[in-house]
Order: sequence, then C-alpha cells, then structure tokens
Amino acid sequence: LNKQVTSAVLNLIEKERNGETINTSLISGVLRSYGMLMVYKEAFESHFLADTERYFTSESQQFLAANPVTEYMKKAEARLQEEERRVQLYLHESTHDQLARKCEHVLIEQHLEQFHAEFQTLLNDDKNEDLGRMFKLVSKIKDGLGELKTLIEAHIHTQGDVAIKQCADTALNDPKLYVQTILDVHKKYDALVQTSFDSDSGFVAALDKACGRFINKNAVTVTAKSSSKSPELLARYCDTLLKSAKVSEDAELEATLKEVLTVFRYIEDKDVFQTFYSKMLARRLVQHTSASDDAEAQMISRLKQTCGFEYTSKLQRMFQDVDVSKNLNERFRSHIASSTPLDLDFSIQVLSSGSWPFQQSVTFSLPVELERSYQRFTNFYSQAHNGRKLSWLYQMSKGEIVTNCFKNKYTFQVRILSDCRVLIDRWMRLMSITLNRTTKLKFFSDTGGKMPKRFSGTFSVFVCKPKISFFLLYSGSILQMRKGNLSFTLNNPDPRVINPLLRVNINKPVKTEQKQEQEVTHKHIEEDRKMLIQAAIVRIMKMRKQQKHQQLLSEVLAQLSSRFKPRVPIIKKCIDTLIEKEYLERLEGEKDVYQYLA
Repeated sequence: LNKQVTSAVLNLIEKERNGETINTSLISGVLRSYGMLMVYKEAFESHFLADTERYFTSESQQFLAANPVTEYMKKAEARLQEEERRVQLYLHESTHDQLARKCEHVLIEQHLEQFHAEFQTLLNDDKNEDLGRMFKLVSKIKDGLGELKTLIEAHIHTQGDVAIKQCADTALNDPKLYVQTILDVHKKYDALVQTSFDSDSGFVAALDKACGRFINKNAVTVTAKSSSKSPELLARYCDTLLKSAKVSEDAELEATLKEVLTVFRYIEDKDVFQTFYSKMLARRLVQHTSASDDAEAQMISRLKQTCGFEYTSKLQRMFQDVDVSKNLNERFRSHIASSTPLDLDFSIQVLSSGSWPFQQSVTFSLPVELERSYQRFTNFYSQAHNGRKLSWLYQMSKGEIVTNCFKNKYTFQVRILSDCRVLIDRWMRLMSITLNRTTKLKFFSDTGGKMPKRFSGTFSVFVCKPKISFFLLYSGSILQMRKGNLSFTLNNPDPRVINPLLRVNINKPVKTEQKQEQEVTHKHIEEDRKMLIQAAIVRIMKMRKQQKHQQLLSEVLAQLSSRFKPRVPIIKKCIDTLIEKEYLERLEGEKDVYQYLA
C-alpha cells in the first residue's frame, strides 16, 4: 500500500512538472501522514529525489539538443523556481536542501562545459542579461565560477590590448587619448561586473588583474620601449586637466580626477608617476597655470589616501612654499613702498630646496633693469632670514616684454635667460619691419650682422615653430631663412590677417628640450630606485641578520611593490653593491645565504 501511494504521488508531481493542473491538497495530505508516521524519508523522499534526477536529466539533454544554451538557461532558471515553490506548497522543509542540490547538479553542474563554451560568445556579443543569468546559475555550484573568472580576465585583457593597439601611434604622444581609451575599457567591464556579476569579489579581482596587465604593458609601452610610459602619460594627462587653459566645471573636474585615480591604482611604477607629477605640479605652481588650488589639493588628497603620507609629503610642502611666498611678496612690496619704488613689477617665489624638483642650472649677468630688483630683494631677504642662502633658478623665471614697433602693442612672455637678455638688450629695441609685396623681417644689432650663438636656441623657437612662436603675429605664414644674412621672408603674408592675440607666450620649450628632460628624468628615476632597493635590503637584513637569496628577493619585491616593481637583475646588482660597501657578506660555505654586517 505504501509503495502504491508513493507511486501515485510521484505521478501527480510529474504531471505538474509537465504543465498539467493537479490537486496539490492530495499530495500534502499524504506527505503529512508520512511525517506523522515517521516514514517520510524512507517511504517518499528518497524515491522523490531519484525520480527528480531521472526526470531533469532526460529533459535537459533533450532540450539542449534542440535549443541554444541561452534558452536552456532560461528553462533551468524556471525549473529551479518551480522546485522552490514545490517545497513551500507540499513538501517537508527538510527536503529543501537536498532537492536544491539535486536540481543544481542535474540542471547546471552536468552542463558546465557547455556553459563555459557559451560564456565567451556572450562576452563577445555583449549579452549582459544572459551573462547575468549564467552567473546566477553557475554560482550555485561550489567552485563553479573559477573558469568564468579566468575567461573574463583573459577577455578584458584582450579587449584592452586591442583598444590601445588601434590608437597606439597617436596615443604615444596624446595623453588624453591614451587615458580615455583605458577608461572606456574599464568603464564598460566595471559596469558589467556590477550589473551582471553582482560585484562578486572574484570578478572584481579578475577585472583588476586584467586592467593591470594591459595598462602596464601594451602597444604604447612596447613602442616606447619603456614599461614606465603609462605612468608618464597619466601624469601628463593630469597636467592638462589641472592647467588653467583647460578649466572645466568643478563637478566635471572632480569626476575626471576620480577617473584618473582609477587608472592610477593599476599603475605598477607609481614612483614614475610621482616624479613626473611632481615636476609638472611644480611648473604649474611656479608659472601660475593651475586651474584651481582646490582641484590641486583634492588630487593630492586622493593620492595620499591611495599611497600614504610619504608619497605626497613633498607635494604638500610645495603648496606651503607658495603660500609663504605670497606673504613674502606682500612684505617686500610694503618694504620697497616705504623707500625707493622699483621701476618694474617684480615678484618672487622662494622654494625650499628639498621639496621642489628644480636645480640651479645656469648663472649669468642680469640686465641692468633686473639687477636692481635682484639686489633689493636679496638684501631684504637676508635681513629677514639671516644665514639662509638663495640660489636663483633663472631657467624657471620669466618676464614680459611690451613691443613698440607694431600698430598694436603686443606682450611677449619670455624666459629670463641669457638668450632673453640678448633679445631684450639688442634685438627687440632695434627690430624694424618693412611691409611690401614680400614682407621681410630684418634684424640689426651691434654684432656686425652675425647672429650670436647663444641666441640661436631661442631664435629657433621663434623661427622654426611658427605655431607657437613670435610669428604667431602672422596667420598662415611660412617662414624661410636666407643663408648668410639676417633676413627672413614670409611667403605671401597678408598684413590684414594679424593675429588678434595681444599676449603671445614664447616661454615654451622646444621638443629637443622636452626629450632631453624626459631622458634625464628617467635616469634620475633609475638612480632613485637603486637607492630605494638598497635601503630595503639593508632594512630587511638588519632585522633578519641572515637571509637566503630567494627569500631576500621575495621580501624586497613585497616591500617595494606599492611604489614600483623592481627587476630581479637590478636587485642582484644592489646586493653586490652592498657587499662591496661591506653592509653584507656571503656566508662562508653557503653562497646563497647573506649575513648582515653591523
């Protein structure tokens, strides 16, 4: 009787699974009776679970043979929901977990290979809804998501590589394009991880690994033959954002800086970013080209949160120096106002030598007009700060020259260097312009018609770079130089198309200067890294006293990974250097063990 009743109940359940309407009260009544008689598990549950496995195994195989995986996932999702309701309607609650595991095994686990094969297709076709459905199904299987995480990491890495490769030639010298390309890839897959994969930690980690891989090594870094190209371009992008020439709405700028930090977190060589960012921040502060002090402070605050106080300490001291210099200028103006006023507008910035990435590179005799201001301030500062020494950074100084040789008065922003002195004292005063069918610019000087050698560097900016030079005064003109004299011809100039800009900035470095500066910066970075590696080795060995070679390498890599990824050959060279300096020695009889020498 028991078997007949159970068989009848199972037949009713199968009919319901097939879509027929049944009287569920009959089933619930029988199962309550089984429970009261303590025979529920042996008389019903074991047979029910076996019948469930048989039914869904057959159905899933037949359905997959005739339908795509995406349709099967919808079917499996619906079946799981039906079985969940079945427990609530008439099955005993103790059956829930076993029934769920049985259905998940038959409907999902047995078809994981087909799911994995379909996953890549869904990624390629951006089928986010189907991807989300697959995630929910596969996440029910223990360790079922491992293969999907591997697949999505490889996919994101490939997509990032392809995106950068497509724009590599331009992006190499276009920081905005480079960073925006990275952000476009990250935004797309970050949204996918959040919506389709429920921000699962494993998928977040896969996204992070993939982004880290293609950001630090891609077509741009390969072309540049430098793994440090990404942090350099990111720093240049920040410089563009934070300059006053590119001012945007506060909310927009804040959002953009947040995106910058997203890319920054994936950068391995954070010391390279720090070096370039520091140099560019210094120039923005000295040249007064920052869009907003608040934006600058906000960026530094975000960097501090990510990398710690030490990483941003010099950047913060730069801001302090700027504030102190403002106060110092006010005091100096008050000082000269009470005595003999200067005959020109003169302001200074006093920078602490340990915080700014500048060094005194040139010395020269100042023009008389500037010498008086220089002496007045030097005397004022010496009286206020006895014992302090000022080293003047002429290469970072600038001035403005107003012309008197044109119909309009033009203001030129120039660097206060020796070539600028030639410009001020000998050339600008004696320049004459004759406008005729072919316009000529003739320069006369006390040099006997010969161009001074020290002038040629600056003159090349004026002459060879018409888009950014003195000849911005003439729109669309092409400059030619005649050999043997100081006559320059502008082909087909039209005096009516004078540039409307009354302020022209010729205080810009030429590309050769920029390239040389980049080379010097990278050289300094490599030297700084060697010192950091040596310091890390000494710290570790001082604590350990003795350490095996491989363990020492691992600890050095771990300590410095937050700033940059040291190369093993460089670490080995640093170990040899410290042995030569007698900080370490190889343990006698054990060549792979080092001992610290106090």
